[in-house]
Amino acid sequence: MIETERLILRRPRVEDIELVCALWADPIVTRHISGQPLARRQAWMNLLSMTGHWAFYGYGGWIVEERDGGEFIGQIGFQKFERGIDPSREDRPEAGWVLSPKAHGRGYATEAVRAIVDWADRNLAAASTVAIISDENGASIGVARKVGYREITRTRYLDSPITVFERPRGG
Repeated sequence: MIETERLILRRPRVEDIELVCALWADPIVTRHISGQPLARRQAWMNLLSMTGHWAFYGYGGWIVEERDGGEFIGQIGFQKFERGIDPSREDRPEAGWVLSPKAHGRGYATEAVRAIVDWADRNLAAASTVAIISDENGASIGVARKVGYREITRTRYLDSPITVFERPRGG
C-alpha cells in the first residue's frame, strides 16, 4: 500500500470488480486508450492483469482511493505489455493510470503517478520506466512530464498516434 497526502493506493481485490467495470465502461475514461468502453469480461481481465503482474514481475497495479472516505477513483500501476512498438521498451515497466471523470482536474493523477514512480525508484531494478500515451491525451502527457517522463519517440499503436515517454530511475 502507498499513501499520499490525499490518496491511498492499494492492491486490487476481487471485490473491486464492480468498480473496475464501471470505470472502464465510461466512454470518457476510454476515449484516449482504446476509444471503446470495455465489456465486463475485458474489465475482469484488466483486474486480473493488474494482480497477476505482481506474481510475475514484482510490480503491478493499485486501486486508487481518496484517503478521506475511501471512495474509489481509479487504478494505476506498472505493467509489461507486449506491444511491438519500435523502438522497443518492452524490457521496462510501463506506467499507466486511469481515473474516474469525477477525479479529473484535482491533481490526483499527478499525486498518484509521483507516488508510484517514487515507489519504483526504491523497489525496482529497472534503469527506467516508460509511459505510452495517446497524442490526443494532453492531460496525461502533462502528468507524465511533471513527474519526470521525457519524450523519446512518436509512433503509432493500434492505428493511432502515440508518444513514448521514458523516466530514468531517480528521474
